[in-house]
Amino acid sequence: MTDRRIPDATVARLPAYLQALVDAAEAGVRTISSDELAQAAGLNSAKVRKDLSFLGTYGTRGVGYHVAELTTEISGVLGLTDDRPVVIVGVGNLGRALASYDGFARRGFTIAALVDVDPALIGTDIAGHRVAAPDTLPAVVSDKGVGLAVLTTPAAVAQAVTDRIVDAGVTAILNFAPVHLDVPDTVTVRTVDLSTELQILSFYAHLAGDLPVATGR
Repeated sequence: MTDRRIPDATVARLPAYLQALVDAAEAGVRTISSDELAQAAGLNSAKVRKDLSFLGTYGTRGVGYHVAELTTEISGVLGLTDDRPVVIVGVGNLGRALASYDGFARRGFTIAALVDVDPALIGTDIAGHRVAAPDTLPAVVSDKGVGLAVLTTPAAVAQAVTDRIVDAGVTAILNFAPVHLDVPDTVTVRTVDLSTELQILSFYAHLAGDLPVATGR
């Protein structure tokens, strides 16, 4: 891997390349051109070549990229050479759905634990995982080497729960609560606000004239 810092925009596109490579490998493809990789990822070939150059990978003229080698390279950059344990904190409807999602395992992640504050849920099994109490977080993080947490709690308690997650030693959080989280500089947070995403889609649908005009107001 190159010593140069990989731009954030490139990092954000690497998972799309990785999925395209995995699909290609499953189809028996051994080499892939930048044009083919770009088409599979929904990008242009020039951007693909530039992104991969940050990894020190340039492919072979007339051949392209070796699928297995590039898969290993991108997996290494993303820290996915070994399965990454994840803890899901908050086991409401969304938390349950994520716990049952088999796509995590296919992408290199394992659910290490489910955590919830509700006494009625603690000790129960959801999707083959036993729900634990919040005070077990430090032990879960330490014993299972958890560095990633998925936060699916209500917004009103998200910051307090985040503080406990950070104190337990987690360094990266995927936040589904519609609220800004304050964390130390050593912790990375990515927020997925489903309502906001729908509002943005609504804007583009409205711009395209796809939304009916409401009446009766």
